[in-house]
Amino acid sequence: MSTREHDDIFEAAIRILLEEDRCVTVGFSPDGVSIRFPTTRKLAEFLSIPHYYVLPRFGAMEDDGLIRRAERVGISTTAAGTVRLLAVMAERYHNRAEEVLGTEVFSALQARAGARLDG
Repeated sequence: MSTREHDDIFEAAIRILLEEDRCVTVGFSPDGVSIRFPTTRKLAEFLSIPHYYVLPRFGAMEDDGLIRRAERVGISTTAAGTVRLLAVMAERYHNRAEEVLGTEVFSALQARAGARLDG
């Protein structure tokens, strides 16, 4: 699948993070920036689909190098996934992202992730 084919999952995750939870958990490592995804169950509930429909999508996203899943830890973006998530966030939810993260933090995340996009 192409990166853009996963945008509906990215968009659902962004809406949960920015509109429902109003909290974004960010990790920094030498490999880059990662953003914690909502649980698969929460995404399925948000999308009004059975949980077992979401699982193969996450498998495809993992195969495409956009996320990593760790047992009992959760799901987070890879460097490439962070770039895509921030791109969708900047394109469709720029104001909300700045409201939750702050303008400076949002800009710094984009710069650090190599996803400098102006919304």
